[in-house]
Amino acid sequence: MNSKKIHKTVILSAPLKTIWWKWTTHEGLKTFFGVDNRIELALVGPYEIFFLLDARAGAQGGEGNQVLSFLPEQMLTFSWNAPPTIPEIRNHHHKTWVVLQFKAIGNEQTELVLDHLGWLECLVKNGIKLSPILIMLGIRS
Repeated sequence: MNSKKIHKTVILSAPLKTIWWKWTTHEGLKTFFGVDNRIELALVGPYEIFFLLDARAGAQGGEGNQVLSFLPEQMLTFSWNAPPTIPEIRNHHHKTWVVLQFKAIGNEQTELVLDHLGWLECLVKNGIKLSPILIMLGIRS
């Protein structure tokens, strides 16, 4: 593993409880990310985001990703795999992980800090320069 870390901070115009709900519930995540999901906010619970429901099982999106840790309304960490379009990385046994940190700014805004970590040197050398999660969310690092 190397020290590569993709880091992004955004200020969102919504209360902390709303942003936490959006990232940690089935209904919330469907409001902005993917077409469906399977999320269980529990240690090693599924954190699977689906983008291609017509694809075969295993090629629909984030199958196999899991919640790694969380502190309610403060922090969420989950594993992340590459999209099915990059099978040599997706099928590797190693997964990167995403750490989200949530902080209320007054009553109507939330600071969201996203760090994507755990990159293997061979994945970086093969041209992975942007976090797939940031690309899908339209956030450039």
